[in-house]
Amino acid sequence: MAKDVALTEWLLTSDPALRWRVQRDITGEASAVWQATKATVATEGLGARLVALQDADGQWAGGSYFPAGWDWHGPEAQKGMGQPWVATTWSLNALREWGLDASALEGTAAQLAANSRWDYNNGPYWEGEVDCCINGYTIANGAWLGQDVAPLAHWFLDHQQDDGGWNCEWVEGSARSSFDSTLNSLKGLLAWETVTGGTPELTAARHRGEEYLLQRRLLYRLSTGEQLDPRITVFAYPFRWFYTVLNALDYFRSAALVDETSPDPRLAEAIGIIRDARQADGTWLQERRYPGRAWFEEDVPVGEPSKWLTFFSLRVLDWWDAARRV
Repeated sequence: MAKDVALTEWLLTSDPALRWRVQRDITGEASAVWQATKATVATEGLGARLVALQDADGQWAGGSYFPAGWDWHGPEAQKGMGQPWVATTWSLNALREWGLDASALEGTAAQLAANSRWDYNNGPYWEGEVDCCINGYTIANGAWLGQDVAPLAHWFLDHQQDDGGWNCEWVEGSARSSFDSTLNSLKGLLAWETVTGGTPELTAARHRGEEYLLQRRLLYRLSTGEQLDPRITVFAYPFRWFYTVLNALDYFRSAALVDETSPDPRLAEAIGIIRDARQADGTWLQERRYPGRAWFEEDVPVGEPSKWLTFFSLRVLDWWDAARRV
């Protein structure tokens, strides 16, 4: 747990979407306290703002993964502004991760089944498409909203690579896994399993995917031993679809809690990266903002102390350190 009173008080001045997590995981408040804060995500701050932006047909920005009218050859894309983060899937991801109660979106799952189609193939929303990351988000969001997405969850069995991970470019013939695709697939499978109880086959597939990353110590290419792109050690929130060491460690913490296992020793080097990035005042800085249209700012500008990154980093370190004190 965080011992610095000033740091803890600073974290507790955050939006309800973060504050309830701080109360639960950092300050160890009673369930009634953090649950009461969590309930306000629907009526205050980031969560309430995003819920209010939902379209009448259940979507956001008129589209499934990209907003209505998005054109990769259009001026917004050509100016290097990046992928937009405002459409339905990204909005659902944010609301789910912020802890919004699914009852606040009552009827949304049915609306999306009726009205939303994928950009890639015009297929029904809850049936997913060919992209592993998108399908990972869809099974997580579907389970959260009470939709039966078990067929899509089992899709991951048929699309797991021989090396244990996944790659969104399998449809283009790729036979090697990707760190980004594997992490997003794992996060989706874990979220689905947490809600539904999962299946032995999918739990085994999840563990194989975890082993893909663990064999590489979250950092290195297995073939050459070289570190991946330097961007993976950058601290940036929101995480979006990008693989970073902090994003991966946060996943492994969640998976270990579900599996009731101790942290894998192969995470040690990645943990060291988190520890070394801590500032003298106990915070972690925002180091990058992923470009792309967003509904509103969710965190601080580059160079400023980030409450979100500080929370995730503290939580990971506490999990790791607590296991070593036993």
